[in-house]
Amino acid sequence: MQVVLVNPLIPPNTGSIGRLCAATNTELVLVEPLGFSLEDRYLKRAGLDYWPWIKKQIVPDWRPVFAGPGRTWLFTARAERLYCDVAFGPEDRLVFGREDTGLGDDVLAAVPASQHLRIPMPNPNVRSMNLAQCAAIALFEARRQLGWLHTPPDGETP
Repeated sequence: MQVVLVNPLIPPNTGSIGRLCAATNTELVLVEPLGFSLEDRYLKRAGLDYWPWIKKQIVPDWRPVFAGPGRTWLFTARAERLYCDVAFGPEDRLVFGREDTGLGDDVLAAVPASQHLRIPMPNPNVRSMNLAQCAAIALFEARRQLGWLHTPPDGETP
């Protein structure tokens, strides 16, 4: 399982997602360009001292990442399908876009619409949720489905 952030802009969001990935032994893939330096103090602060335990990749392009094993699930407010209505697999990628614009049209066009997912927001006055919250919601639903909520003491997923 991977969490993929395409062109993230806000250091504390990426730091929080990094911390989430460290806690769950989930690989974090950051697709450049990033809107910050990996040395950013806010990024490090949000991730606390967990950065050494984050399995991460920084890649220049999303295309090779999407070509890997498993499926690519794109999270976008424009999707019809809900994130809780799909069956996630252990090699799947949960992909999130920039905080201000989401995923670009080129990324959305590269993956079938049946793999575009949204997190429901019943209040029409709220246009989006925080990126770190969305990543946590999606990752824990995937882990729940895979039976990975009870991680063995050695930290490895079953």
